[in-house]
Parts: sequence; structure tokens; C-alpha cells
Amino acid sequence: MRDVAIVAFAQTRHTDHDTGLIEPELIAPVINEVKERTGLTRFGFTCSGSCDYLAGAPFSFVSALDALAAWPPISESHVEMDGAWALYEAWVRLQHGDVDSALVYGFGKSSLTDVRAVMTFQLDPYYLAPLGLDQLSYAALQANAVGADRKELDEIVRRSRADGRSNPYALDLPDPDGEDFAVQPLKKTDVPPITDGAAAIVLAAGDLAGRLCSNPAWIRGIAHRIDPHYWGVRDLASSASAADAARAAGVGKGPVEVAELHAQFPHEEIILRRALELGGGTVINPSGGPLAANPIMAAGLIRIGEAARRIHDGAASRTVAHATSGPCLQQNLVTVLEAE
Repeated sequence: MRDVAIVAFAQTRHTDHDTGLIEPELIAPVINEVKERTGLTRFGFTCSGSCDYLAGAPFSFVSALDALAAWPPISESHVEMDGAWALYEAWVRLQHGDVDSALVYGFGKSSLTDVRAVMTFQLDPYYLAPLGLDQLSYAALQANAVGADRKELDEIVRRSRADGRSNPYALDLPDPDGEDFAVQPLKKTDVPPITDGAAAIVLAAGDLAGRLCSNPAWIRGIAHRIDPHYWGVRDLASSASAADAARAAGVGKGPVEVAELHAQFPHEEIILRRALELGGGTVINPSGGPLAANPIMAAGLIRIGEAARRIHDGAASRTVAHATSGPCLQQNLVTVLEAE
């Protein structure tokens, strides 16, 4: 396999409300930032992740290409998933050997819609929809299955929000207070905040990575696994697919200093810590994670970018990033990053 590294990462300063920017205006600053950091103006491959349901229009990602100046023509692809899966496609594309660089980005504006309804339509249009459940109801059922202590869940939310207040890109959210429930046993503060935002990453292969970045974050393992859609054949208190992806990516081959987990609810962090077999010495979501900022279709990509940033700035030498999609951690993508 070709050695591929993350050489640049940029994200918006996320907001909990509509600032009036259309998608190309949201994306353009992060695209320009990674171009400036790498000195590249053209890429061998470009791939994006977004959700037409959020935009309320088919093929909405096409209009977003206005942010890329896609002329002369570019080699471009898109996934109707979080940008983390766009990165996975770009990594596979770089393995072909005919191109050495790739631009990946993800974006979403959830302030303009009913997220509970939209994510149900996007992720589950047929199988479980007749039950009348939505994304939050699914999560509440899983939280019940986990049966975590309320104090532990509150502490995860409190820690995540505190770390988010130290992150200039996350939202400024207060510590959880009160007993207001969204759907029992989930409090309103257990629910990820409405967030608009975007992120971009540049991948480079081989010697090019060292020329573009003084301390590249090398992708030493990456794997994607899926659990069955039907809950009757799943143990909601665990995540077999996350555990399988972690083993395939090689998480256990060395110590993990930082793990950025796409845990949108506090009980998901508990499940993922167990599935990835993360020890007590691993710092979880120092960026605040999705409980501090959750731009749909970019939050998973941001986990990879945040894990890479710790290597870029020398704060860590081995990190892990996780992204998820689907109800109750149905799909899981795990990436292991290492310094040279």
C-alpha cells in the first residue's frame, strides 16, 4: 500500500444559527486555507461529503463546486455521507498510484431544518420508518440498553462542553444544568447542538507529503465496518462494527495518546471507548467533540482533522479518529494516524 498522509486541515468557526451564507460561501474559506497551507492550487482528486436532504434539493453538492473553481475540469466525486467517507474514498483513489494529492471536504447547514426528521429520512427511508421512530428515539433506546450511570453521562457532557469552550471553532455552550429531558433517558444537553459548518483536508502520498508538511500525519490504518440495519440482530449496548474496524485499522498495535470519537450522544462515547479498547491514558475528544459542535456531514471529517492536528503541532505521535453514520452507530470508520 502507498503511504498517504494528512498534510493540511481547516474548519469553519461553527455557528448554531444561519449566518446567511450559502454552501459555496461556507466552503470557500476552508478550501482556500488548505490551499495556502500546502501551496497547491490543483489536486489529483477531489471528493466531498454532504446531504441533499439538509439542502432540500437534489444534487446540491454540484452547486458547492463553485467554491473550487472547477475549471479547467477536475477529477471529482461525492458521497452522500459524512466527509470522513469522502476521505476514505480519496485514500483508496490515491492507492491507484496515478495521482499524488487529494482534496476532501464536508459541509452541512442544519440550522435551516428539523434535524430529527431529516436524518430519519436520509438514513432510514424504508426499514424501520414504519415504526414511527426518529434519530433521537433510536439514540434513547440505545442509551437505555447501555444503562450508564447518569453521573457518568453528565460528566461526559460537562467535559465535552468545557473543552469546546477552549476550542475557537466549537460552540460556546454552558455546563449542563437541570433535568429537562429530550427523550428519556436523554436530557436535552445530551443531544448534539444544531451546528452549521464545513471542513477540508488535503491528503498527499509518498515524498510529496514531506514536501508539503513538516510533520505529516501518516495514515497507518483505516477501516470501515457496518452492523446490520435491523436492531433485532444487534446488541445495542455494544458496537461490533466499531470493534472490527478498530482491529482492522490496528488501533491496538500501540498506545493511543488522543482519540477523537464521533460520539453524538454521551452513551456513544462509552460504547466506543470499549469497542476501541481505549485505555485510561487516552485523551478523548480534547476538541470538545460533537457534543460541542456537530456540523452534520462534516463532524466525522473534523474528528480525523483534529486527530491529525495533534500530530502536525507535535502534541502527539499516535492518534485515532472515528466517524459514524446511521442509527445507533450502525456504520463506523476508524483511522490510525502516526507521526514519522
